[in-house]
Amino acid sequence: MITRRRFIKINGVAATASLGLGALPKWVSAATMPAFESHRPKPADRKFTSKAVEATIQKVKADIKDPEIAWLFENCYPNTLDTTVNYSEKDGKPDTFVITGDIFAMWMRDSSAQVWPYLPLIKNDPELKKMIQGVLRRQAKCVLIDPYANAFNEGPTGSEWDSDVTDMKPELHERKWEIDSLCYPVRLAYNYWKTSGDTSFFDAEWQKAGKTILDTFKVQQRKNGKGPYHFQRKTETASDTAPNRGYGNPVKPVGLICSIFRPSDDATIYPFLIPSNYFAVTSLRQMAEMFSVIGKDAATAAECKALAAEVDAALKKYAVVNHPKYGKIIPFEVDGYGNYLLMDDSNVPSLLALPYLDSLPVTDPLYQNTRRFVLSLDNPYFFKGKVAEGIGGPHVGIDFIWPMAITMRALTSTDKLEITRCLHMLKNTHAGTGFMHEGFHKDNANNFTRKWFAWANTLFGELIVKTHAHHPELLQKIF
Repeated sequence: MITRRRFIKINGVAATASLGLGALPKWVSAATMPAFESHRPKPADRKFTSKAVEATIQKVKADIKDPEIAWLFENCYPNTLDTTVNYSEKDGKPDTFVITGDIFAMWMRDSSAQVWPYLPLIKNDPELKKMIQGVLRRQAKCVLIDPYANAFNEGPTGSEWDSDVTDMKPELHERKWEIDSLCYPVRLAYNYWKTSGDTSFFDAEWQKAGKTILDTFKVQQRKNGKGPYHFQRKTETASDTAPNRGYGNPVKPVGLICSIFRPSDDATIYPFLIPSNYFAVTSLRQMAEMFSVIGKDAATAAECKALAAEVDAALKKYAVVNHPKYGKIIPFEVDGYGNYLLMDDSNVPSLLALPYLDSLPVTDPLYQNTRRFVLSLDNPYFFKGKVAEGIGGPHVGIDFIWPMAITMRALTSTDKLEITRCLHMLKNTHAGTGFMHEGFHKDNANNFTRKWFAWANTLFGELIVKTHAHHPELLQKIF
């Protein structure tokens, strides 16, 4: 998601007095330490406050025995609301611009994922509901500005990436074509509807955006040429630009959808990015239901269903590999010619995250085989070190594990011991800051990237809330 890499190194010994329990020597007893102080902004400085979120923090925190886990939860769960939500009303309707954290831009993916954990609370909090309505409205406008853009400015201000060789517009922060940038707004809208019963968001503008998403997916099947999208950047980082004059590596049209960039904003090697194609199938089926039930538009609903069926069939035919050790597994990328890439990346959608995105059942044998592969050293981007193990990716580099991937491992696990182990690793790798980061070195968590990454923070909060609901006994442990 991020295009600027920020590395922060902290001297663990010198900083222990100010960093908190996570950075203290093992021989220091938690019982001898003062209570953890909140790292949230002062109430007057918070961007948005939700009564339902505050009540959830108090309820869940009271049931957590480990004081450091409780502290992390209190800091992380409301971080999106505290620091990234810019809510207003335009023409009498909610409008919400959500930044990622240390970059003042709104990613379609991140903004959806950042507010996602608050959806269950909207029935009891009208202001929170309006805030998410504002996200839906802003996202529909963004799709109509440019369906190929991954990140947007708050207004037509231009960007540091205006020199990219693509069809930039002043409203765009960046224009990297990623399938999931169009899937996440659908996921948020569909589940908002299912949670609240409110259909007011599904107005003419959102329906026009939905049809634009459908058309863009069809164009990027590349059955009739490469389509209009291309992207090149002057850079020393190969994964920050696309080969072949910006159109990416060749594909054979087989029904899958091209994604020139991954959710990490890194270029794909083979443009049929499989986790994102799975996500697209789910999104198309959700759009079909919305157009049918809410919009009474049988024709568009049928188009969505047909495309979902075509992509699903192509996944079954072209996105299964017989691995000598793990059996049948899902590759990360393919090209339709028979070439494939076996790995997984930390960002979401990922192979690991498919059940989280409602794209495969967690019990599916194909998923379970794939899960064993991606959580092993046979995945070239799975790292195991002195402080933790987990999935990273080329975006930050070799030996850097993403807390997001550890959190996602727990969110998709049915094993209480595995969930406990993930919580232990997350507790011990925040470098005393009280927040999750983009990535940290497998042997030294004090060497990390991005001090302010709201999605990772809120995702951790989602994990704690889910654990509290389904396995409350796990939160009675000291990790």
